[in-house]
Order: sequence, then structure tokens, then C-alpha cells
Amino acid sequence: MNKRCFLRLWLLVVPLQWAFGQTNIDSTRIVRVLSYNIYHGETVGLDKQFDLDELARIINDEKPDLVALQEVDFKTNRVLKKDLVTELGLRTKMQAIFGKAMSFDGGEYGEGVLSDYSFLSTKNHTLVVREGNEPRAALEVNVIIKSNDTIKFIGTHLDHTNIETDRIDQAKQINDLFAIDEVPTILAGDLNALPGSETMHVFYKYWKQSFLENVPTYPAQEPRDKIDYILFKPANRWRVLETKVIDEKLASDHRAILSVLELLKK
Repeated sequence: MNKRCFLRLWLLVVPLQWAFGQTNIDSTRIVRVLSYNIYHGETVGLDKQFDLDELARIINDEKPDLVALQEVDFKTNRVLKKDLVTELGLRTKMQAIFGKAMSFDGGEYGEGVLSDYSFLSTKNHTLVVREGNEPRAALEVNVIIKSNDTIKFIGTHLDHTNIETDRIDQAKQINDLFAIDEVPTILAGDLNALPGSETMHVFYKYWKQSFLENVPTYPAQEPRDKIDYILFKPANRWRVLETKVIDEKLASDHRAILSVLELLKK
């Protein structure tokens, strides 16, 4: 190759590098987030009544830093008195915490969070609910990621009834609790709300969703509805690097969702 041809090739390659190679992603600021409604561990299409090894495999395959789990049993009779989030923590080698929404079946039922970071602080928030409806909770954890930045992570599961009143009120309460400060925050869970619903418009006042397309997540075998979300705030502190709905239809009645986010510097 003569010098003139080499120069032309170099001039072609350099602009492409400038166009595609200047994202400057900082690996210490990347947070892999998974949200998974585990249907109290009850498998939909497998032989076992509940298969924690399979659930752990699905989680481990995505190598998350933070996991929001919904429909989590704590020592209920139907899961043979097992503490599901702790069992999954042991299988994934992650820190585990349970947040009670209600007493149920000889034990408790609510939210779970798994974390590859140690917990700086945690708090379980009881959400508003009309009399007679199922109690709900939002489980908050604060962690320090590899860049030494502190972030807040909330896992929740909103009301499932046809009337949207409780979901709207719960969304407003979550905004009141978490939307007023500037701490980089991720909210993940089964919100039981379609993308165009009033509930989601309440959230969109403060939160940005990580998925640009509303890929359905429920039911797992033939998904029709998008009701599982990963949201974040402030919008200018996060960059979305990857999103996907996990192609797994047997371990739960929901499909897990993954978002890879980068925390941007101020």
C-alpha cells in the first residue's frame, strides 16, 4: 500500500472512531439492574413446586449489581417455611433483604432486594391502600457503588386491582418519598400499570423509564402487557447502555427485565 492510499484509509477510520468510540464509559459507574416478579417461587412450567436454583440461575446469568424481587415469601407454609430472598442471596452470592408488605400463610409476603454492594442503609415503606385491598410496600436501600458514589434503589409492587385508584395514590406517595431530592435513584418493580396509564404519567413527572420501547413482560409464556419497569432520576445523571426483557417463560409468570445504567458525573 502506497502512502497516498494509507492516508486515505487513515482519514476514513479516524472519523469513524470519533463518531462511535468517544462514549468514554466509566466501568466503575455502571449499574446492572434486574427486576423480577418471582411469583412466590412457584414455577409455571417446571416439574418442581418451586425451583430456587432455576431462579438463581436466571439472575446469575445477567450478572446484576442490584435486583428488585416482587411476590417474595418469608417463611410461609406454601414455601415450606423458607426465607426466599435469603435463599436466593446465598445462591447468587449477593446481599439480601426482605421487606414485609403483609402477614400471610403463617409467615410474611412482600418485596426483596439483592445487592452486590453492602447496604449503607435500608428502609421499608408501607404504601397507602384502600380498606380491603392487599397491602403494598416499597423497599429502599442505599448503597455505594464502585465509583464511591451513593445511590438509592427502590423495589416495589403496586396494587393489581382493575380500579386504578390505589396505584395512582401509591405512585404519588413514592414521588413524595423519593422524587424531591437529587440523590441518583433507581426505582424497579412490577407496577401493574400499562405505559399509557394515569399511574405511569404520575411517575413520568419525575422519573424516566429505561426502556424506549414498551416490550411486554406479562404473562411470561406469551407476553401481552408491559407492567414491569426500571425507572431512574434525575434524568441528567443516568445514561442507558442496555435494556432487555429476559427470554424465560417457565420459572415465573413474569419475565425478568434488565437495564444497564451508567451514573454520570455532576
